[in-house]
Amino acid sequence: MTDTLARPRARSGGRSARRTLRTTRDFTMLPGLTRAIPLCEVMDGAQVEKIDAASMDILENVGVVFRDPIALEDWKQAGAKVEGERVYLDRGLVRDLIATIPSDFTYSARNPAKNVRLGGPHSIFVPMTGAPFLRDLDDVRRNPTLDDLAMFHKLAHMMPALHSSAHHIVEPYDHPISQRHLRITYSSMKHSDKTFMAMTTSPKNAEDVMAMCAILFGEDFMEQNPVTTGNCNGNSPLVWDETMLGAMRALCKRNQPVLCSPFVLGGANTPASVPASVAQLNAEALSALAYTQVIRRGCPAIYGHYLSTVSMKSGAPMAGTPEISLMNFMIGQMARHYGVPWRTSNTLGGAKTFDAQAGYESATTLSAVLHAGANYIWHSAGWNEAGMHCSVAKFVVDAEQCAMGHRMAQGPQWGDFDQALSAVPDVGPGGHYLGHPHTQDNFQTAFFMPELFDNNSIEQWVAEGSKEITQRALEHARKLLSEYQEPKLDVAKDEELRDFIARREREIPAADELNQDY
Repeated sequence: MTDTLARPRARSGGRSARRTLRTTRDFTMLPGLTRAIPLCEVMDGAQVEKIDAASMDILENVGVVFRDPIALEDWKQAGAKVEGERVYLDRGLVRDLIATIPSDFTYSARNPAKNVRLGGPHSIFVPMTGAPFLRDLDDVRRNPTLDDLAMFHKLAHMMPALHSSAHHIVEPYDHPISQRHLRITYSSMKHSDKTFMAMTTSPKNAEDVMAMCAILFGEDFMEQNPVTTGNCNGNSPLVWDETMLGAMRALCKRNQPVLCSPFVLGGANTPASVPASVAQLNAEALSALAYTQVIRRGCPAIYGHYLSTVSMKSGAPMAGTPEISLMNFMIGQMARHYGVPWRTSNTLGGAKTFDAQAGYESATTLSAVLHAGANYIWHSAGWNEAGMHCSVAKFVVDAEQCAMGHRMAQGPQWGDFDQALSAVPDVGPGGHYLGHPHTQDNFQTAFFMPELFDNNSIEQWVAEGSKEITQRALEHARKLLSEYQEPKLDVAKDEELRDFIARREREIPAADELNQDY
C-alpha cells in the first residue's frame, strides 16, 4: 500500500459548512431529466410495424370525425378524402405531415435558468391539473378557490423536481367559468417563473392565453421559442371536436406546442385488448399530430394521451394496473418510431385519501413512465380519486418521488468512482465508512435521502409524535409556504397583463359556461 493511498485525504469543508448545508433548504429546480437508463420496449420491430399498419388502416378505411368546419376545409385543401364530418387519411399524407414535427425543442421559461429541453432522452415533470376539489392543508375535501390555486402554484415553484407550474391544478370556483382562464393563467405566470400550461377550454380562451404570453415574452420571441403547452383531448373513439380543434389552431399558429391527447378508457372507448387499444389510440394521436402540421408546418407538437383502464365491475377508471404500464411501454415505442416527443400521465391514484392504495398506484405508474421513456410527464403531483381532487399532502410527496425518479433515471454516476474506491484500502476489512473523509464529504449527495419518509426506529418515531405520512406532508407544505418568495414579474409587463385581464373581463360576460363567443 502506498503512502498516498493509505493517507486520508483532507476534507473539502469543515463541520460548520456541512451543518449549514444540512439545514439550508434548496429550492433550486432540478434540470430537465436527461434519461440514461435503458428503455423498456415490450414490442419487437415486427410488432411495432403491426401497430403502425393497423393504425394506418383505421385512418384510411374507418376514418376520423372532425366536428369542425374549418378543420374539414383544411383537410380538403391538404388533399384528404372528406365525407361529411369524417376524414379519411392516406398513410402517405400522414407520414409526410408528421415528418415535419420537431423531434425535440426547448421550452423558454420566464426565468431563462429554468428553460427545459423536451424530446428524445429529455423529459420534464408537470403537476396534475383539472381537479374540481382539493384536500387542503387540513386534509379537508372541499371546493377550491383562486387562493388555493395560487397555493399549488407556489408549491410547484418550490418543488425542485417539478419543471412547470401547469395551469388549473384546481378549479377556482370563486370566479366565473367564462373568465376563469384569465386568472388561472395570471396565477401560473405570477407565482412561478417556470414554464406553464395554456388554457385550451375554448378557442377564444386559448387566444386570450396567447395574447398574455405575447405580453410576457413578446410576439417575435414566441415565433421562434415554445413558451407554453396546450392540451387538446380527443373524444375516443376517433372523434375530434370543434372546441379542441379551435384551441389547437390558436396555439399552432403561434408556434406553440400542443399535446394531441386521445382520452382512452381501455375497454370502454377502446377494444378490450391492450394491442388493439394502442392501435386505435395511435391512429387518433396521428390524426391530430398530422393536423397540427396542416395548420403550420414545422410547429412543435407532442404525441399525447390520457390513459386508464375501466373496471368491468363498476365502469370506473382505474390507475396503476399492469395494462396501463404495458400500454405506456408500447406508446413510447410508437412515438419513437415516428420521431416525435410524447406525453403520458404520471402519479395517478384512484384512492379517496392519501393512503397505501394511492402510494402503490402512483409508484407503479412513475416507474413505468420513466422506463417507457416519456417526455412530457404530466399529472406528476397531487392526483387522487381518479382526478377528482388534488391533495396537498400527496402533491408534496409525489414531487419528492419525482425527485427520486429523476435521480434513478440518470443512471449510476461515475464521476468520483476512483476517489470512492480509494476509501476501500483506507478502511480495510471489518471497518466502517461513516467517519471516512470521502463519506463525510459526499453523504449528502451519494444516496437520495427522502425528507418525507420516516426511516427512524419505531422508538424515535413514537417519541416524535407517531406521525403518519399525511401529517408529515401537510406540515412540510405549511413550512414551504411560509418560506415562499415570489419571483416578481417585470413591473411594466405585470401592469400590462393586469390591464389585459381587466379589459377582457369587461368584454366577456360573467357566466357559468365557457367563453365561446367573446
